[in-house]
Amino acid sequence: MGSIGTFLTRTRGYGRFDVVDFATYLYLFFGTIVMFGPILWLVLSSFKTSAEVVKFPPRLLPYRQETVAVKGYDEPLSIYNVTLEDGSTQVLAQVRRIGLEGQMVDPANPDEIIKVHINDRQPVESVVFSLDNFVEGIQSFNFLRYLINSIIVTVFATALTLLVNSMAAFALSKYQFRGSTTIFLVMIGTLMVPLSVILVPVFLVITGVGWNNNLLGVIVPGAATPTGVFLLRQYMLTIPDELIDAARIDGASEWRIYTQIILPLAKPALAVLTIFSVMWRWNDFLWPLIVLSRSELFTLQVGLNSFQGELNVQWHLILAMTVVTLLPITIVFAILQRNITAGIATTGMK
Repeated sequence: MGSIGTFLTRTRGYGRFDVVDFATYLYLFFGTIVMFGPILWLVLSSFKTSAEVVKFPPRLLPYRQETVAVKGYDEPLSIYNVTLEDGSTQVLAQVRRIGLEGQMVDPANPDEIIKVHINDRQPVESVVFSLDNFVEGIQSFNFLRYLINSIIVTVFATALTLLVNSMAAFALSKYQFRGSTTIFLVMIGTLMVPLSVILVPVFLVITGVGWNNNLLGVIVPGAATPTGVFLLRQYMLTIPDELIDAARIDGASEWRIYTQIILPLAKPALAVLTIFSVMWRWNDFLWPLIVLSRSELFTLQVGLNSFQGELNVQWHLILAMTVVTLLPITIVFAILQRNITAGIATTGMK
């Protein structure tokens, strides 16, 4: 902790706080707010009630109105701090509201109804981190089925992406053949093609091979990605050609060179591509929505769309389930984060 504290409190001047230090820490502070502020807001909002989510002005913490069990009433009643006519305040429970009038009772003496103006009462609230939204969200739709579908799509699509992209990158980086540069440039050029342009042709191909309402129709089309090929090719260019030449002299086949030399040395880049692929597949919404129409094949992202109706959007449940869907990506990132810096930093070096 001492070394971390020393690192975080370093200054440009020798023991003095310089103007540049002030600007640097201010920039880092606002950068942290911009990056992690939305995530913090999402997590905290997932614990809020539906009324609290749409409350204006919004509040950061998940407040809930306190209730009390009152004799003679089946359900707990909401409690308020009420300003009475003589200027004193008292904690009362609201039985019902009629227009601008609230009918209240004293929890200790519930026989007498006290009528107050709604502007003379303030709700008694407290911060509550309740799991009700998560439980209700999981129970409201076929969460387990959608989760299994998302895992299947993400795992197999990521594995296929790593295999196809690494093989293409190996060929483009270590084989010398006519047109290799042109093929690479054309592949990179496809990054400029918007997704909406290729949706219809890809859908027609999927329909032609009979992969509509089939998880293969979600897994296979996005297997080869120009971003992945570019990332792996640039990294494989840093692997010395002498290693491959020595392996060939020893009689190693091209497949053995690929599996036992190239892939182990390209682990940092493969880890980066794995994280990217998991994020792409797990968060994909538009393509599964187009290909899949049977609810038992929906992924989590498509299943979350069931919380959005024509007249009502259950934002509190959407937020809670969004937090749940973020957990797998967070776990993958935590496992592979050691290789991210090395994979990105060395990409493009030769």
